[in-house]
Order: sequence, then C-alpha cells, then structure tokens
Amino acid sequence: MKTIPDKNLSLGFALAGFGTLLFSLKSIFIKFLYAENMDADQVLVMRMVLSLPIYMGMLIWSLPKNSSDLDLNYKTIMTIFVLGFFGYYLASLLDLMGLELISAQLERLSLFTYPFMVALLGYFFFNENITRRIIVSLIVTYAGLYVVMGHELKLTGEGVVEGTLMVLGAALSFAFYVLFSKRYIRKLGSQLFTCIAMISSCVFGLFHGVVVLDFSDLSITHAAWFWLVMLVILSTVIPSFMMTEALDRIGATQTGIVGMLGPIFTIALAIYLLDEPFSVWLVLGVALTMVGVANLVRSGN
Repeated sequence: MKTIPDKNLSLGFALAGFGTLLFSLKSIFIKFLYAENMDADQVLVMRMVLSLPIYMGMLIWSLPKNSSDLDLNYKTIMTIFVLGFFGYYLASLLDLMGLELISAQLERLSLFTYPFMVALLGYFFFNENITRRIIVSLIVTYAGLYVVMGHELKLTGEGVVEGTLMVLGAALSFAFYVLFSKRYIRKLGSQLFTCIAMISSCVFGLFHGVVVLDFSDLSITHAAWFWLVMLVILSTVIPSFMMTEALDRIGATQTGIVGMLGPIFTIALAIYLLDEPFSVWLVLGVALTMVGVANLVRSGN
C-alpha cells in the first residue's frame, strides 16, 4: 500500500482548513451584498462575470506545454462542464435564493448535510451500502437541522422552510459534483479540473444573466463592488483550488472532517458581524447536526 508523505498530508490539511475558513465567509459577503440592494440573480451573475477571466488565465497557465501530455478529450470536457453546472452554477443559484429567506447560520448548517447526499447518491448510482450507522447519523443530523429551522421559523415567520429546502437542493447538487468529480480530478489534476469546472459554471452564469437581467438597469454601489471582489477572490477562486487540492492530497473523508469547522466559523461570524440571534436552540441544533455528520464522516462513507 502506497503511503502519503507527511509533508503532503500536512499541506493537505492546511489547505482544507484555510479553504474551509474562506468558504465560510461566503454567506457573510452575500448578506452584505443583499444589504446593498442586490438580489440572488445579480450576485450570481456578477460573481461569475468577475470570476471568469481569472479562471481563464489559470487554465492557460495550467495547460502543459506539450499537448501530448494532456489527457483531455471532448467527452471529458463535456462531462466536466456538466459537473460544473451542478457543482457551482446550480448549487450557487439555489444557495443564493435560499439565503434571501434564511439566516447565514441556517444556510451553512443546511449545506453542511451534503455528505449524506453523497451517500444517498452513491447508493442509487453505484449500489453502495446504506448502513445502520448512516441511517442513525442521518436522523441525528436532520433532527438538529429541524431544531434550528423551527426556532428560526418562530423568530422570522414565512419563507424559512422554502429557503431551507432551496439550500438543501444546493447541497444535493454539490453532492452530485463531489461524487462524480473524483475520477476526473485524479485524471487531470486538481488545478486543471477546477479551472474547467469553474469556467463551465461561469458560462452558465453568464447565460443566466442574459436571460433574467437587464444590464442597463443594473446599479451597483461602491460598497457592493467591494463585497463582490471579496466574494470572488476570498470565497470563490482561492478556496476552490484549495479544497480540490486538499481532496486530491488527503481524500474526501479527511477533507470532510476538516470541513466540520465550516459551520462554526460561519455561525460565529454571523453572530458577530450580522447580529444574527444566538440561543440555546441554536447550540442544540448545531451540536446534533455536527455529531451526525461527524459520525458519518468518521465511518469513511
């Protein structure tokens, strides 16, 4: 059995940890953008517009000088484009729409359940076993999510259930991306794969903008431009490469364990920066959700 050098493990864990922290800022930046009167469609499209040239430049830089060294064909490109659609366009759209209706805390917890989506998709597509441990973890995790959602419903009223379902849809879409991307990451390398997948999502995002937005009426404040740049650089481009490389270096299980820090980061930031409420019910819900996901991830499923 081939062992992974300690330096690769250390770097992999560092990438996963810092990438998780940066991804955790995403919900905060988006809430700031909503406060500047931008909506989900506008944020999605502008995020893609600003990201596309960066990923195009990274793609050119990532391509090997000798084209014969590039194990890439039309079928592979189209497959990665489909994965990019699910992993970053559709998941982002549903997530943004959900964030218009629910708190950053509930949104992050809802997204955090995607490992169960991976397990369920693995069962349907690859006949992977659904063990008793997975079922117990599933019940505990969604019980925690239900506690937080129910408490928020009492505080804010309508839209909480709809918003949570949208974010859960985003988690399912991202789980599809995670499950089917592994073989292509190994085939092409994390950097080249990430570039193609993200360029795909940007293309779909631009098409989305052409269909739903009137760019002549688009008005973006100076503060909104700042938060857009922060969203693109700190919570899109940099962590997308970090997390894909971490997945390649330490595997999905270890990356998932490190990713458990994500909800804690987001909830702490949401309470401090967004003045979102903190309560015993939130603590209980978060604890149940994290115990459930931890039980699943530690099992290696």
